[in-house]
Amino acid sequence: MELDGTKSGGAARAARITPFSDEELEEFRVLIEEKRVAAVGEIEAMRAQIDDARQNEGDSAYSFHMADAGTDAQELEKLYLMIARQQKYVGYLERALERIQNGTYGLCKVTGKPIPKERLLAVPHTEISIEAKKQQQKTR
Repeated sequence: MELDGTKSGGAARAARITPFSDEELEEFRVLIEEKRVAAVGEIEAMRAQIDDARQNEGDSAYSFHMADAGTDAQELEKLYLMIARQQKYVGYLERALERIQNGTYGLCKVTGKPIPKERLLAVPHTEISIEAKKQQQKTR
């Protein structure tokens, strides 16, 4: 396997259809990787909070009260939901990195047109243009 992720020495580069230069793609790759690292760190921090809450479950006199136990359970549920949301976001970021590697980053999967650089800087994991997003919202 080559450094660019291809097996045949650059075949993906020949099929590359991204509207961005190598320098721009590297800029996006760095941005996305930074966001991915931050999101993974948040997931780890939330998991640590869950572990801490479980270890300290019976340590307080307040935890024996039903209302407090309910609040604790609700907080844990909220943490689990936030972890799931962050994991989904990490998946989006990883797919964006794959699109950079295979040369399709920056193309709308609905219209096939280039996604403006400004949109990708704001939402680097997006797969669709504003135009396509508006079309989707109209059909809902």
